[in-house]
This record gives sequence, structure tokens and C-alpha cells, in this order.
Amino acid sequence: MEVFSRSTGVEDDEEALKWAALERLPTGLRIRRGLLTEAEGQAREVDIRNLGLLERRSLIERLVKNAERDNENFLLKLKERIDRVGLDIPTIEVRFEHLDVEAEVYVGSRALPTILNFSFNIVEEILNYLHILQSRKTTLRILQDISGIIKPQRLTLLLGPPSSGKTTLLLALAGKLSKDLKFSGRVKYNGHGMEEFVPQRTSAYISQHDLHIGEMTAAALEGQEANVAVDYILKILGLEVCADTMVGDELVRGISGGEKKRVTTVYHSESCADL
Repeated sequence: MEVFSRSTGVEDDEEALKWAALERLPTGLRIRRGLLTEAEGQAREVDIRNLGLLERRSLIERLVKNAERDNENFLLKLKERIDRVGLDIPTIEVRFEHLDVEAEVYVGSRALPTILNFSFNIVEEILNYLHILQSRKTTLRILQDISGIIKPQRLTLLLGPPSSGKTTLLLALAGKLSKDLKFSGRVKYNGHGMEEFVPQRTSAYISQHDLHIGEMTAAALEGQEANVAVDYILKILGLEVCADTMVGDELVRGISGGEKKRVTTVYHSESCADL
């Protein structure tokens, strides 16, 4: 049964009128509305942002019964619908030019995380602030004159040996570099500098470390921002079976490592960006 679709046989006049009305809506409203075909065969106009919990789960079950097979079919139908109403989905091109990132660090035995070094560091920072003692930190260059382009609608693979600056580059592109680092260069999204918008709403950096509260469950990701997109991602990533299981940590038994990584992906995709 088609969930969001036109009639393929003898078109119902009322349904055709509803589709015509949808196509006349502004772009922002048009992409979030559709006709939901219910079990009785009747179609009603819905706003997918305002569906209730049971409606969302019922819709997802009808859309994706088999994640591997139905996900591709759903995406193809979604593309056909977007093309039918004449929408142009925005794309993002990221350009970065002459990126340099430096850090002031201690080297040798002073870099060890000991109580003695911690005490020395505090005293030295105070003396540096008062211009009594010169800093003994060494400048470490992490990135040097890095330039490139990330094309839209492409999967880009970043390769490099350990400690080559891959994570630092990704953090710089996502606008999440630590303020302790010295950064220079330009990063532009579609020609706009990062000072012109909030990059965290356009891109998301997913760390290799899964940092979660052990007592949190996968379903807790939804919170007050629960929507069809989150339910859909949980479904296609196979997380609906562990939605009510605690994530776990070193002391609390929880989901597996692979499931935890997928939970991290869902969390950042939902809370950070319009990817």
C-alpha cells in the first residue's frame, strides 16, 4: 500500500483537488505536507511535524517494513515527490583556504598529567599573566596552509596517518575548534564566511568517542524534538529493538559497541544540523 502517493487507478476527484492545493503552497510548507493514505483507503492532509507518537510509529512501520529493501524504495519515492512539486533541495559547497592551526603545549616531562605539573602550570600561568615569567610552552603546528573544496552531494573520504591533523581539520570545518588553538584561514559555506551564520546548524561533527550518559536510552534521543525523521533513522539503523535499553558504560551493562556508535550518529544528526 502506498503511504504518500497519488491514486494510480481512477483518480479520486477530491484527492486530486487536495494535491493541487498542496502544490500551490509556499515551498516551506509544501515540503512538510502530504496526503496520508490510511488503512481504510482514505487520504487526509497531514503535517509530518505534528504527527502523534502512535501515528509516527504506524507511518514508519508502513514505510519501512524491511530496512534494507524499503529504505531505498522510500528514498526513490521521496525524490519523485520532490521532483513532482518542483522543489530544488539546497546543496552546500565547503571551501577552505590556507588553514593554519597551532597549539601552545608543554613538551617532555612537563606534558605528563601529574599533580606536580598541574601545580606548576597554575603558578606559571599566573606569572605569565602578570608578565613576570615568560611562557615555557612550545608552539606545535597541527595544520599548515591547507586548502580544498568539498563538493555537494558527494561522499568525501579523508585519509592520513595518525596525528596528521584529520580530526583538527574536521573540527575546523564544523566550527568546533577549541578556543585554546590559534586558527587562521578562511572556511566558506556556499561563499559565506563562518562569521555570517551558525555553522553548527549546517554541519555536525561526530566524534570517534561515544560519550553518553550510561543511564540514557536510545529512545531518549527524541525528547521534546521527537519527529518522523528521528523515528525513521532509528528504524533504518536497526535501533528500534534497543530503543528502551540503556546505553551503558564501564559500570552499567548496555547496548553493543556498534549500536552505541549508531546512537551517536542519530543524536548528532538530529540535534546539531540540517544535514
